Amino acid sequence: MSRTRIKNVNIVNEGLVFKGDVLIEDRFILKVSESEINLAADVIIDGTDQYLFPGCIDDQVHFREPGLTHKGEIYTEAKAAVAGGVTSFMEMPNTVPNVFTQELLEEKYKRASEVSLANYSFFMGASNDNLEEVLKTDPQNVCGIKVFMGSSTGNMLVDKRETLEGLFSQCKMLIATHCEDEETIRHNMQVYKEKYGEDVPVECHPLIRSEEACYKSSSLAVELAKKYNTRLHILHISTAKELELFDNSIPLKEKRITAEACIHHLWFSDEDYKTKGNFIKWNPAVKKASDRDAILKAVLENKIDVVATDHAPHTIEEKGQTYFKAPSGGPLVQHSLVAMLEFYHQGKISLEKIAEKMAHAVADCFQIEKRGYIREGYFADLVLVDLHKSFVVHESNIFYKCGWSPFEGFEFHSSIKYTFVNGQLVYENGLFNESVKGVRLTFER
Repeated sequence: MSRTRIKNVNIVNEGLVFKGDVLIEDRFILKVSESEINLAADVIIDGTDQYLFPGCIDDQVHFREPGLTHKGEIYTEAKAAVAGGVTSFMEMPNTVPNVFTQELLEEKYKRASEVSLANYSFFMGASNDNLEEVLKTDPQNVCGIKVFMGSSTGNMLVDKRETLEGLFSQCKMLIATHCEDEETIRHNMQVYKEKYGEDVPVECHPLIRSEEACYKSSSLAVELAKKYNTRLHILHISTAKELELFDNSIPLKEKRITAEACIHHLWFSDEDYKTKGNFIKWNPAVKKASDRDAILKAVLENKIDVVATDHAPHTIEEKGQTYFKAPSGGPLVQHSLVAMLEFYHQGKISLEKIAEKMAHAVADCFQIEKRGYIREGYFADLVLVDLHKSFVVHESNIFYKCGWSPFEGFEFHSSIKYTFVNGQLVYENGLFNESVKGVRLTFER
C-alpha cells in the first residue's frame, strides 16, 4: 500500500476552512486531521499556505468522441480537466453517432477506461423514438438521461409533447435537460435574417436565442417534472426570469428539481460580444449583465445548485465563420475552478461555497458514491491550489485540443498545483502522470 500525506494545508470542506493534514492510502482518504498525522507515508507534500479542495465534478461536458475528434477527444479534454482541478466529468450524448443505444453508450465507457486521466460518466441520449432503449439504462452506473428540448440537430431534438410525457412519466432516474424553445428561436432567426441576410451580427445571438425561448422551455420541463414527480436537472440557466422556477427552501438532497449554472453565464455578458465575437457564442446565449449577476446571486442563495462548464470545443477555423455557420460552444474545463477563485478574489463568493457548488453539491445532486468531499473512506480526488500564484492564459499553457480559450490573455490570480484522482497524483505544476487512468463513477440510487 502506498501512502501520501499532505501536511499543514488549509482544507476547504463542508462549509469550513481549517488547517490540518490529509493522509491518502492507495485510492482512498485514510485520515483527515486538524493536527499533525504521525503515520508513515511514502510521499509527504508540504501544503503550507496552500488550499486543498475536493476535486471538482463537472456535470456537463462535450469531449467530442466519437465522430468529432478534430475538435477534442476524451484523452485531450480529460487532461485539460485534471489540469484545471476537475477530477470527474459527465459527458453528453451528442457525439457522432448520437448515443441512443446501450451498446453505443458502453463503447464510450470502454474508450474512457483506456485514455481518461479523470473519472467519468456518460449520459444516455433521448430521441423522439428510443424510449424503450432509454428505460434500459442502469441508474447505478450511468449519471442520467439527457434530453435536448431545443438547440440540437437531427434526431437529438426532442420536441414532441407525447415523447416528453413518456420520458418524464416513465424514467425513474435523473433527466438533465437543455431548455430552449425551438419554435421561438426559429421565428426570431427569421426576423433577423430578413433584417441582415446571412451577415447577422453575433450581438443578436441573445435576441435570437432569447429569454422567452429559455423560459418557455424551462417552465415546460418543470411543469412535466411536477406532474410526474420526475427527478429533473435543468442545465446552464442563462436568464434571471428562469430563477423563479427553482426553490431554495428545502435541502438539496430532498429536491426533485435542480439547476446548474455555467462559468460563461457567470462571467460574460452581452457587452463582451464586441470583443469576443463567436468565441463566446454558446447555446443558451450569454445575455445581459443583469442576468449574469442574478445567476451568481442564485448560486449563492442555493436556487442554483451546481456550477459546471458545458465545455464544448470547436476549432478556431469553425469559430471564425459567419454567425449562422459558426458553431455554438467553447472550451472551459481547464479554467473553471480558477475562474470561480477569481470571483473569490473579487469578494463575490467564499472558498467554502466554491467547494460546495463544484464538488459537494454535484455529488449530492447525482448521488455519486464516495466522491465530492474530503472525508475519511472517500476516494482521494483532491486539488491543491495556490491562491496567490498568478498566470496568464496563453496558447502555450492551454491543454485543449482546439488550442484556444475565451479567457486567452486574462491573468488569473490562482493556480492549480496538484491534482489527485483516486489517490494518484496525475497533475503536478504543468506535468502529467499518465500511468493510471480514471474510473467509472458509480451512483447510490
